[in-house]
Amino acid sequence: MAFVELDHISKSYGALKVIDDLSVHLDDGEALGVVGPNGAGKTTMLHLLAGQLRPDHGRVRFDGRDVTALPARRRCQLGMARTYQVPQPFTGMTVYENVLVGATFGREDRGGRLPEARAAGPTEACLAALDQAALSHRANALAGSLTLLERKQLELARALATAPRVLLLDEIAGGLTDAEVRELLATIQRLRGAGVSIIWIEHIVHVLLSSVDRIVAINFGRKLIEGEPRAVMASPEVRDVYLGGEVA
Repeated sequence: MAFVELDHISKSYGALKVIDDLSVHLDDGEALGVVGPNGAGKTTMLHLLAGQLRPDHGRVRFDGRDVTALPARRRCQLGMARTYQVPQPFTGMTVYENVLVGATFGREDRGGRLPEARAAGPTEACLAALDQAALSHRANALAGSLTLLERKQLELARALATAPRVLLLDEIAGGLTDAEVRELLATIQRLRGAGVSIIWIEHIVHVLLSSVDRIVAINFGRKLIEGEPRAVMASPEVRDVYLGGEVA
């Protein structure tokens, strides 16, 4: 049984079908990369997984449970955490206070995958998440003063503070320098080593190739192909979508 599953999901905005009979699964402990051109439906797919949106058709399952009707906060409390493509901190609060919100309201008494996240209380979980995300040194800074890398690290720390069993990452490496990407990637690989399952949308392909077990490519809300990362990225289907047809 899949750990996380979208089962024949569809979602429309008026006459525009954004997700079209899409089925995607994630195994326990696996890292799945998601690629596709802008407007392919990738972020909408993540919204449907996390509970920000309800599907028009189909089911969402998490660890054997149908969570289709559950709101985002309940899915988070069950162990599904996410980051956003554009960081969304509480800019007038400190970094510590931002992460404490996740540690206080995003957890249940159900152990997460990270030993540090199974701390006794919100304060300990908050401090552990800041350490995991390499952001402890900025704990007392206002979130509105952070650099882009630090805002991405804050997104990750807030998610980690909820003791996740699966992380949904939405272009977390986007906009960073090569050195910053390497720093962030090292953090994510440590999380993978601790057994956290990951679904990762990313346009920086070499990051996915070095990090995930499998890639699924989507376009116009439908699955094009899935499989071994390098084979998927070299496939005619993906080349056609990204390059617009045959290249001489």
